[in-house]
Amino acid sequence: MNDQHAPVDWRDGTVPVSRRFDDMYYSLAGGLDETRHVFLAGNDLPARFAPAFHIAETGFGTGLNFLVTWAAWRAAGAPAPLHFTTFEAFPMAPADMARALAAFPALVGPADALVAALAAGTGPYDFGGLTLTIVPGDVRETLPGWAGRADAWYLDGFSPAKNPEMWGEGLMAEVARHTAPGGTAATYTAAGHVRRALAAAGFDVARAPGYGRKRHMTRARLPA
Repeated sequence: MNDQHAPVDWRDGTVPVSRRFDDMYYSLAGGLDETRHVFLAGNDLPARFAPAFHIAETGFGTGLNFLVTWAAWRAAGAPAPLHFTTFEAFPMAPADMARALAAFPALVGPADALVAALAAGTGPYDFGGLTLTIVPGDVRETLPGWAGRADAWYLDGFSPAKNPEMWGEGLMAEVARHTAPGGTAATYTAAGHVRRALAAAGFDVARAPGYGRKRHMTRARLPA
């Protein structure tokens, strides 16, 4: 594997686990439903989709969140364009991504298109009105220089206990600075220090029912 790609181990031969962070890339209880619950419903999507709506994400991982969003956008018949910007320091190799996404047969066509696009070049990638931009490098260094502002954030770094750099006050302040008025953020974690960091950044923060075995998750909204 290319040294630039994330080293991955496989639990039971099918579930990808980050060797660097010793954490799974998606829920064993159902990655598709977790993404829909946490990141779509947590940001009131697809109801909020509008022309030029912009989603930003911390941690691209397997690309599952992107694919689930793409499917929801198409199913809703929402208008184009839709922009999806993701910040990723340790990208998966396309072959590992393909292996991970094989667990979701409902996404096979879009997953194949995504893997092929990533293998072919560095993007941005156009998927019929949906534009994917992957910003490489440490998000703490790359987000401050990003010129965009998101309408919705997917905060999806590895567990705060294992990847604390993705959840600090400084980064949450940059997330707020790059959020449109009235914009939202959602994450699977309900860790107190994460909620406090979002609140300190100016978000109105609420704890919500989590997915599966996780009792709670976090939703946040920036005042308009």
